[in-house]
Amino acid sequence: MVNHAGGISVITFVVAVAVSMGYYQFVYIPQANAKPTLPEEVLNPPEVTEVGIAEGSSLETNGEFFVPRDARGTIGISNKVVWTNNDVTGHTVTTDDGYVDLINGEFNSIEQLGAILMPGETFEFTFTQVGEYPYHCEPHPWMQASVEIVESFA
Repeated sequence: MVNHAGGISVITFVVAVAVSMGYYQFVYIPQANAKPTLPEEVLNPPEVTEVGIAEGSSLETNGEFFVPRDARGTIGISNKVVWTNNDVTGHTVTTDDGYVDLINGEFNSIEQLGAILMPGETFEFTFTQVGEYPYHCEPHPWMQASVEIVESFA
């Protein structure tokens, strides 16, 4: 009489691995990579927070770079921030800490626009999470500022 327990064990193991890999590939990965569902007012807030890039800000001695230096928006109300380059030099708005928004991607004007923000141009970014987001200008690292997005208590 032949013992088939070893063969059955191997087949059971192969089937278990195949089922696990199928679950991982077709169920877990799509759910893990799915964008979150957020309220419409967070995705498209009714107001914007405006930040200007000051004239002469490419000079370190200017002292005024982003106006306001510390901007504040409210989630679902004014969490969309628009930067306008009022200088005669190109600038960037680049995250200090590598922030990547789950909906809008990397907080980096070069990545979003594909180029430096030229004079008169604007860059907009909608933050979908409450938090503090420090940033700077790549060619002019002394240009530093932050955006804080706070909860709405309305």
